[in-house]
Amino acid sequence: MVFKRLLGAMGAGGPSVDTVLDGGAVAPGGILSGRVHLQGGSADVEIEHIGLELIARVEAEHEDGESEGAVVFERFTVGGGFRLAEQERHSVPFSVYLPWETPVSELYGQPLGIVLGVRTEVAVAGARDKGDLDPLTVRPLPVQEAVLEALGQLGFGFRSADLEHGHIGGTGQQLPFYQEIELTPAPQYTHVVNEIELTFLATPASMEIVLEADKRGGLFESGQDALTRFTVSHHDVGARDWNGEVDGWIRQLVEHRASYGSHATYGHADPYAAGSGYGHHSAHESGYGSGYGSGHKSGHESGYGSGHEGHRSGPGLGTAVAAGAAGLAVGVVGGLVAAEVVDEVGDFFEGDDEGGEED
Repeated sequence: MVFKRLLGAMGAGGPSVDTVLDGGAVAPGGILSGRVHLQGGSADVEIEHIGLELIARVEAEHEDGESEGAVVFERFTVGGGFRLAEQERHSVPFSVYLPWETPVSELYGQPLGIVLGVRTEVAVAGARDKGDLDPLTVRPLPVQEAVLEALGQLGFGFRSADLEHGHIGGTGQQLPFYQEIELTPAPQYTHVVNEIELTFLATPASMEIVLEADKRGGLFESGQDALTRFTVSHHDVGARDWNGEVDGWIRQLVEHRASYGSHATYGHADPYAAGSGYGHHSAHESGYGSGYGSGHKSGHESGYGSGHEGHRSGPGLGTAVAAGAAGLAVGVVGGLVAAEVVDEVGDFFEGDDEGGEED
């Protein structure tokens, strides 16, 4: 889908822009390519700047509840410095790298309810117009796919996914938000866990994997959260027993919280207390290559800032997304009906041109 629009900032008879992305989903850290097509208006103009902005719909928690806004998380300059004649057609090709932490918006072709977009900005004679917006589809990296597949093999199911404004302490997070993939617990964990929340933080060399357990009340005195994190390389995806490894992570997460469940620092009794970010989680440091870290998730009120083998049997999380997330096809995920995500992405972002964006 492309959105063709007259550059309103240039007035009637100004040039129009139509950005066309090359087909197919792009992985985090991968190349996003396409072309910006310009058509001159009723007079010659100087095209000073052509830029692209990567935008995400992000949720933010604050004392009054939750809100949503469009966050610009990367900007690129792809052209400019030329004259566009009256009625002239001119195309500017581009090829840019997505940030490694770009959230995943689909799994095995199934949308996860994450809204991402690429917006084109053109500057003419000092006037800037954010005129063209296209939906961006991001597929998982091999490590992400392997972990999600293993969770599905172990009996966890897909519930929903969203983007949360804030930072996870003790990690190398770069973007002003992080993705949470919420999973229903496998049968062997339903008596102690309400849900598992999964976050991926990718770098060129490795992947940080943050797991958070939303605990049931009673066994751990009250419903509280526990958080652990692990780091794996991109280069040995096919050589690991992902089912065994991921199951070990979940067991550590549950056993760790059972051991330290009485510590007040793990609770949420006063999430808005002075000196702490709301939605605070802390964790205990552990060994090499994995850990509980000083990790915590915090929000900020001041604006928005593959081949893998393993030992597996049965359907993975891809099947769970396709089947268990009939909620994606007929229900609501993250506030948008998945079937309408592509159609609504333009309307959503165009309603947030000024407020809620990080300049």
